[in-house]
Amino acid sequence: MWNRFSLALGAALMMAGAVGAAAPLPRIELNAGMHRIDAEVAATDEARMTGLMRRSAMEETRGMVFVYERPGSHCMWMKNTQLPLSVAFLDEAGVILNIEDMEPETEDSHCSARPARYALEMNRGWFKRRGIKPGMRISGLPAPR
Repeated sequence: MWNRFSLALGAALMMAGAVGAAAPLPRIELNAGMHRIDAEVAATDEARMTGLMRRSAMEETRGMVFVYERPGSHCMWMKNTQLPLSVAFLDEAGVILNIEDMEPETEDSHCSARPARYALEMNRGWFKRRGIKPGMRISGLPAPR
């Protein structure tokens, strides 16, 4: 009897977890000069906290843009993130303030050089390989809430 109850309870919890699983994030097309980016939009506290955690691969033209309610000194870290990433911090106009390379599975802080409204994570080296530097602009960014 106890085994049947345990199995039924386990099945119910698994189904509840599947129903409560996070929905995919919205996606948007961004442009860095002539380079197109297919970016997931992390615009909620939950989405920003999760970011690209627990992903083992990401296509070269994919990324994630973090949208903050207001400009500020925002920082990123790589806890539970398996991918080596580069992050570009952007001001309200989409101008790149600074770009930081981040090591997987670390808790080092990588922060914006000045108040940022957005952060764009791409595979590590993506910006450098395309000659994209601070002062350049990313277009197509979503409006903050």
